[in-house]
Amino acid sequence: MPLRIAIKTVHAASAIPRTAWERLCPAGDPFLNGDFLTIIERHGAAARESGWMAHHLVASDEQDVVVGVLPLYVKSHSHGDFIYDWSWAAAYRQLGRHYYPKLMSCLPHTPVAGPRLLVAEGPAAVSIRQALIDSAQAMASRLGLSSWHIALPAAADTELLRREGLLISQDVQFHWLDCGCGDFDGYLATFSAARRRKVRAERRRVQESGLDVETRHGDQIDPGEWPLLHALYADTFERFNNHAVFSPACFADLASALGRRLVAFIARDRGSPVAVALCFRSEEALYGRYWGCRGNYHSLHFELCFYQGIAYCLEHGLRRFEPGAGGEHKVSRGFSPTIVHSAHWIADAHMRGLLARHLAQQGEALAEYRQQAAAHLPFRRDRTLPPNP
Repeated sequence: MPLRIAIKTVHAASAIPRTAWERLCPAGDPFLNGDFLTIIERHGAAARESGWMAHHLVASDEQDVVVGVLPLYVKSHSHGDFIYDWSWAAAYRQLGRHYYPKLMSCLPHTPVAGPRLLVAEGPAAVSIRQALIDSAQAMASRLGLSSWHIALPAAADTELLRREGLLISQDVQFHWLDCGCGDFDGYLATFSAARRRKVRAERRRVQESGLDVETRHGDQIDPGEWPLLHALYADTFERFNNHAVFSPACFADLASALGRRLVAFIARDRGSPVAVALCFRSEEALYGRYWGCRGNYHSLHFELCFYQGIAYCLEHGLRRFEPGAGGEHKVSRGFSPTIVHSAHWIADAHMRGLLARHLAQQGEALAEYRQQAAAHLPFRRDRTLPPNP
């Protein structure tokens, strides 16, 4: 007899049992767990007042056991979801149509790929995933939304959504991949001589600055220090007229809940923090997220945001470092251009056709861009571009 699946909508991640998060999410993931979404929703970073209205889908079996989860938000803007669809919204306006609100499956403010259809493997997994996909499309139609987007799904989810007829977009991120070099000196040995000298000069500038650089995990940071670290983070956003969505209390709660899954590289001047790079980690990858600095220190950004993270990965056996979205300057430090994907269900058939043609052209341009960017990697000529994961 086929499994009977019931789908309901909940309006907070905290309404989903912790046991379900633990059973359905990758072990050790810093973002897909019973804490991350709950905390950022509670502190307003992904809440109604900031344009994120939670409509998470929960699938249950006949015994009312949760067997699937699809995080969903109704959004009134395009900030913090990393599908870069502002031009789509402009096209809708030009044609006299409404793009917002839209439906999003994503990690808010977090450009990290991973599973989005959270379903445990088993004989019923295919049916549960289909029920979640059907329910998301039905929700978008019922609420009169223009679209449903899945930002940065894992490869298996991407292929499933492609087979379901969703449009697939591409973007380029820059990822560091461990080549088995052992330590940082071994990593630099893979560089050309000129690029190797440049990195060593940048690191020497920081060493000679008199700053002390330390690595702290979430459970090693005193809660009372988060206002100082947060002020550094917020200053970066203010310089570019952007809004810092996370509060000191939010960071403190994330650090307490995630423990060693939050990593901070902190530069201090006579004990006082003057710069910080905040990262998260799983058992296999480090994810750079936020940077802030008070003052002007030569090469400190490269040291905290890139070199400390690479050294951390090599020391702790992490195979991948994703330092965040954008940033062509990452290429010369050894971060390879990597294609990532998002999926899009467009309600209007005419707009779907227009966007399909746009995405086909964009895909060709991005493939060419990736190859051009890869030509600037710092590795010796006997090194080749890693295959796109």
